[in-house]
Amino acid sequence: MIAQILFILVLIAAIYLFSKNAGKIRRNILLGRDTDRSDQPAKRWMVMAKVAFGQTKMVTRPVAAIMHFFIYAGFIIINLEVLEIMIDGVFGSHRIFSKPLGSLYGLLIGGFEILALLVLTACIVFLVRRNILRLKRFSGTEMTEWPRSDANYILIIEICLMTAFLTMNAADYKLQALHFGHYIKAGSFPVSSLLAPLLSANGNTLAITERVCWWLHIVGILAFLNYLPYSKHFHILLAFPNVYYSNLEPKGEFTNMESVTNEVKAMLDPSFMPENNGEAARFGAKDVTDLTWKNLMEAYTCTECGRCTSVCPANITGKLLSPRKIMMDTRDRITEVGNNIDKHGRDHQDGKALLGDYITREELWACTTCNACVEACPVNINPLEIITEMRRYIVMEESQAPASLNNMFGNVENNGAPWKYSNADRFNWVEGS
Repeated sequence: MIAQILFILVLIAAIYLFSKNAGKIRRNILLGRDTDRSDQPAKRWMVMAKVAFGQTKMVTRPVAAIMHFFIYAGFIIINLEVLEIMIDGVFGSHRIFSKPLGSLYGLLIGGFEILALLVLTACIVFLVRRNILRLKRFSGTEMTEWPRSDANYILIIEICLMTAFLTMNAADYKLQALHFGHYIKAGSFPVSSLLAPLLSANGNTLAITERVCWWLHIVGILAFLNYLPYSKHFHILLAFPNVYYSNLEPKGEFTNMESVTNEVKAMLDPSFMPENNGEAARFGAKDVTDLTWKNLMEAYTCTECGRCTSVCPANITGKLLSPRKIMMDTRDRITEVGNNIDKHGRDHQDGKALLGDYITREELWACTTCNACVEACPVNINPLEIITEMRRYIVMEESQAPASLNNMFGNVENNGAPWKYSNADRFNWVEGS
């Protein structure tokens, strides 16, 4: 009973803390402007099934795709085993699913063990790629000590969890063979049975080993759950809704700005009153609260894999722009805004902004708007939307566009084309032909 009560208290505390921190992230996301992504639900479900569940955009890098699939499948399927562990912990039972599932139970446990081994292998491969091979896309000015450590922490935690799971099963396997206590014959152990000879032959020692690994495994999972809100790996939960709410319009198609539309309507009809509660309209985005909730969800969904930056032509040619940094800076800034709300209230102004304090104008104007970053992202994150909104603010609010763009704007206004020639001279090139 003491073990059951202790487990229930740990479980309640873990769920409470996770709900509290996840609620803060939800609050932060909803600080963004509203945008409607409820259209075409059937198509959205298809995109989510293809991109999020099917992992179709991962296959451009086959090694990473295969290793990630092992971890992805392990995360989803092994959670069935976690459900059994939680029920056992609450009711004090042992392998409670073994009787109702019968022979299928052995097949499931055997499958879980093979998946656990594959997850272990994938995590080791990823650690080698990051820390020994040092792949270029895992580096960059934005990849400071914390982002690099965060990736390693997750992989090490996964290795520890799978090791505890397999060791627990190995001890259970030997205890079943000894007919020790309540350890009934249940399950199939194709991997952990190979580890069993390394363990003690004493029943009491084995029982202690099994219990210690049981606690390490389940408490480790609950700790991992509460680590997610502080980590880039929150994408485990946000990737699916983020893909569902993808922009279904053609890539590169600009949206009409409601603030500009309202200005035009007001010019045409002096009696027109926009529905903005008297607030002054802002053109583009200066800070994170000027972005949409979808932009902010994408910032929390980014796993910092670097695929976007690795295909960015501006970054490849040595310019300052990194689409990954754009998303990381957006996440850092909205987190800072949320922390200020917690400490000082919703109306607190810290004098900072996404533009200038986090993202420089040089980065924004380096973008060629080619959409390569959008195409490369495995979960349909769109850094270009943030870049274009901030450019809109620079041009329309600050009037600080580069001189070359100001010349083009003037030509469009005066000549109806980006070039300096008037409309009357447009066809001079055909003379003498």
